[in-house]
Amino acid sequence: MTEKRGALPTDVTHWEGPPLEAWRAWTPHEIATLLRGVDVAWCVVGGWAIDLFLGAVTRAHGDLEVAIPRTAFRRVREHLARFDFYVVGDGETRLLAAGAEPPADKHQNWVVDPVENVWRVDVMLEPGDASTWVYRRDPSIRAPRAQMTATRDGMPYLKPEGTLLFKAKWSDLEKNEADLRACLPRLDAEARRWLCDALARDRPGHAWIERLSSSRTVK
Repeated sequence: MTEKRGALPTDVTHWEGPPLEAWRAWTPHEIATLLRGVDVAWCVVGGWAIDLFLGAVTRAHGDLEVAIPRTAFRRVREHLARFDFYVVGDGETRLLAAGAEPPADKHQNWVVDPVENVWRVDVMLEPGDASTWVYRRDPSIRAPRAQMTATRDGMPYLKPEGTLLFKAKWSDLEKNEADLRACLPRLDAEARRWLCDALARDRPGHAWIERLSSSRTVK
């Protein structure tokens, strides 16, 4: 359950918190301000990460997603103590009790602003650490965090090769196709090569592999 706008997903079995349409996401600048001072390797992921790479807002965003190492969750939650955290997955959203850790088989945590009663950000838990980025769906795909992340105006983000690797699972969604089209002319040869290799391992025969291999960087 990752789509956050529109009708309630048909696979929902338990729902706690504001309704799905109550997403009023923070911007990357706002989450960077809120997380200032917390010693955690975090980064913006998803569609906003693509726009941070491009340096412009290329489409509307219904949510904001950030990723942190699972081991850093407690520090982030303590830093955002005035907000409520809900564990999301398998058709459920459940309020996470104070001091509790998310279940090991769940990685999404939607954060509620209790004053406005709206969803603000999706905090995703990843298996890496401060020095190593690890692909959650296949931990054998990994790289130095410094290679996989960059920063724009104080806002850390996952580079497009990592972001598009996640998006390839849902490549039929127009927003993910739009993100690929926007990135292709800007991806350098090293990034395209890394993404092709990762896709070949994670999703052999994926249609994006040929497109990445045949594209050229626009200087």
